[in-house]
Amino acid sequence: MVAQQGGSFLYGEAVADSFVPESLDDEQREMARVTRDFAQRSARPQIEALEHHDWAASRRLMQQAGQLGLLGVEMPDAYGGLGLDRITGTAIAQEMPWSGGSFNLSYSVHTGIGMVALAYFGTPAQKERYLPRLVAGEHVVAYALTEAGSGSDALAARTTARRSPDGTAYQLSGAKQWITNGGFADLYVVYAKVDGEQFTAFLVERGLPGLSTGREERKMGYDGSSTVEVVLDEVSVPAANVLHQVGKGHHVAFNALNIGRFKLGPSCLGSSIVQLGNAARYANERQQFGRPIASFPLIGRKLADMATKIYGLEAVVYRLAALIDGASGHLDLTADISAQAPNALAEYAMECSILKVLATETLDFVVDEAVQIHGGYGYMREFDVERAYRDSRVNRIFEGTNEINRLLIPNTLFRKTSRGILPLPGADEFVLTATNGIADGLGHERQTLTEARALFWLVAGLLQSGRAGARDEEQEVLAILGDLAIAIFTIESTIARAAQAQAKQGAAAAALHLDLARACIWDLTGWLVGRAREAVAYLATADVADAFARLTTLNGPASFDRIGTGRRIAARVTAAGGWPLLR
Repeated sequence: MVAQQGGSFLYGEAVADSFVPESLDDEQREMARVTRDFAQRSARPQIEALEHHDWAASRRLMQQAGQLGLLGVEMPDAYGGLGLDRITGTAIAQEMPWSGGSFNLSYSVHTGIGMVALAYFGTPAQKERYLPRLVAGEHVVAYALTEAGSGSDALAARTTARRSPDGTAYQLSGAKQWITNGGFADLYVVYAKVDGEQFTAFLVERGLPGLSTGREERKMGYDGSSTVEVVLDEVSVPAANVLHQVGKGHHVAFNALNIGRFKLGPSCLGSSIVQLGNAARYANERQQFGRPIASFPLIGRKLADMATKIYGLEAVVYRLAALIDGASGHLDLTADISAQAPNALAEYAMECSILKVLATETLDFVVDEAVQIHGGYGYMREFDVERAYRDSRVNRIFEGTNEINRLLIPNTLFRKTSRGILPLPGADEFVLTATNGIADGLGHERQTLTEARALFWLVAGLLQSGRAGARDEEQEVLAILGDLAIAIFTIESTIARAAQAQAKQGAAAAALHLDLARACIWDLTGWLVGRAREAVAYLATADVADAFARLTTLNGPASFDRIGTGRRIAARVTAAGGWPLLR
């Protein structure tokens, strides 16, 4: 058993005290209700205005959100924030998708990668200058990292920063591409290379001579968010506006992206819940062959599968929120914490990549099924699911593509094992233990978790022993390890959530939790085995028979009735008209 830290889920038993959404307190639930009310009553009616690029409407909404305290939830009260924890911020972020999509993206960039970069890496003077207006929504921030030739390879940026002879300023020249909020932002976090070499972050204000923005991009989705090119032509930026240190821009960029990946989790979760509701309500209302289509088992199965994925995602989102709080919540954001921030924000970088992939692919699954349930109407612009389908696609691209994040998961782990931070165990170290004494109906799922860990280390060991020298080129295997880690973290989080629900509510009241958890783990196990089989067949040599024997124990109990379980879940979804665990 490894002490709780980033990556420890690959070693120990299910964490019984993981934070779960059912543990939100009354204040956190009230903040969530306030957010949903704002999103539905204030932001959603502005969808058409935003999609016609009425950026004044975006700014008004941002100010209204600021007045409600929704922009500075995790910011110190010294800057007008609420000074609350990340769990509260997560509960709020989960509700903002009720706004309808585009405003949620503008909000997420502003409160996420934009403000996080400043809050964790800015000097006290920089924070005092900029954060109060950002928290109030009077000013909007954009994050300018991507360039035409540097997307996933951020350090290949070609934007340059040249020191002035007297050292008081830097002249920035270059172009940043696809910048969200770029058309109306007041402040840009811009990355450039000082003297063409030292990758550095700068705070650049709108209005500086030489800074301009291009036309709004014509996009597949998020039509109501501003996405432009930001052009810098010898823009003179005061030296006092260097963010963090010259040459240390990667600290800012990568750790802001870690938090950005995390923040995609509650955003995609909330969007998935919204679209499950749209699908369930439509299925209840739409009549075919003289009955609601929700009564047809195959439509019910779709609703059940959507809910099953949402359950696992929600368990992961809140567990990780608490873990990140534990690693960084002690930092005083009014002070200069730039030296401590990189380690604190990077502790759960692996889990942030896991959540990014899990959340974006869950949302893609949910919106696809929602469109299918709507049939031809789902293809029509006047239905919300059509917009959601288009909006969802980019989530798998920004904040690091899902392919990049799948590679980051095992590579982050291998860096820790090579430095002795985490051990490198063998598959045989994971031995099944008796779970008969745990009366929560999850005994097989706990054994599955142990076997899944053994399978992960089996594949990792085969890779290390046979291909370690060329590991970076074994991207298919690394991606499989990423998928195994995603499944394991989700299984562990789901077990913890369902077990807590039964302990607090009793078996009868928590029956839905048990159904959702067991169905989620059953589905993940099948996926996990299939992915592992690919890797073992490629990597194993003389011991291939022993390696494949490991796979046979993860086929699941023959007695588990996946169809019957799905029908019970579907009944709860249709009765609720959406997510049956909605707060």
